[in-house]
Order: sequence, then C-alpha cells, then structure tokens
Amino acid sequence: MSHPEFAAPRGLPKPSVLALVVIAAGLFLQTPALAQMQNHGADGTGHDMVNMPGLRGMDTSRQETVEMATMFRSFPAITREVENLPDGIRTVTYSADEELMNVIVSHVVGMIDRVDEGRDPKVVIQSPTLDILFERRAAITTDIDITDAGIVVIQTSDDPEVVAALQTHAAEVSDMVARGMQSVHERMMGQAGH
Repeated sequence: MSHPEFAAPRGLPKPSVLALVVIAAGLFLQTPALAQMQNHGADGTGHDMVNMPGLRGMDTSRQETVEMATMFRSFPAITREVENLPDGIRTVTYSADEELMNVIVSHVVGMIDRVDEGRDPKVVIQSPTLDILFERRAAITTDIDITDAGIVVIQTSDDPEVVAALQTHAAEVSDMVARGMQSVHERMMGQAGH
C-alpha cells in the first residue's frame, strides 16, 4: 500500500517504516518538553544545573541571570546572617571569594533598585513573597552598606504585611544560601501542591 505522505523526493529511495520511526523518535527527543523532562527526576524534583532555565525571567538581563547562576553554583562559599527587626530585617551576606562577593553585591544592589523602580523581573523560580514587595515598594525604606563583614542591608516598613514579607523573603534567601537550588525546588514543589 502506498502512502503519499511517506513518498520520497524523486531520485531517493522510499524510506522504510523503521527509518521513519527512528526519525520521528529523534525529532521527539529534541522537543523542549522532553528536554525539560530529561533534566528532572521522575517525581519532578530534579533540575537542570547546567543551563538553569528557571533563572530567566520576563525582564532579566543576561548579567542578572549569570549572577544568579554563579550564586547558586557557589552557595557553600556564601554566609548570611538575618536579624528580624520589629519593623523589618537586617541582613549581612558575605563571601571570602572576592569575585563571588562582587557578584553578591551587584545582585543585591540590582534587586533593590528593581524593587524601588517597580521592575519585577518575574524570574521563573521567583518566590511569590516578592509580589507584595514590588506592589508596596513605596512602603519600604532600605539602607545598604558594604563593610568588611559583607553587604549589610536594613529594610524597614510601617506596613505589617510588608514587614512579614521582608522577613519571609529574608528566610527564603537564607535557605537558598544554606541549601542552594534544593531549597528552591522544595518551595516550588510545595507551591505546585506536590
């Protein structure tokens, strides 16, 4: 039986059914959905530590994505202290690695600038806790100081919901510093109801 959709171009032999299956399988293996599945565990908890696609956002620069990837890959070399204040937080983030410390400073300053400007990057792995910080950015007062102990950030607010969000986000960042991408993974799986 002849199938016109399987007809070979003139001058070439007709492909066998097996060849078509192999070609179709090869095309399927190149789909983004399968590529994503290949980088995840059977239960959806794995991740692609090579490309880190979850660090891209609707409004992120290449530099911002590279900075986040650098911090996730280097999380054991970062220390962080958080003090919850009655009206906010005080954080100290440090790395003895000078290049990594420069990345941390750039990221922290850049993200605080984004919040001040209301420019939510909408990063794929972004915590929903940031939503209120972008929405109510005018209610946040921020002081940044770079010291020998690290980058010190004090953020305060008169809005109790903003204070709670600042403290929650500070804890989320501390967990990422302690456990890297595993922290993000668990949070995202929890959000997804898994």
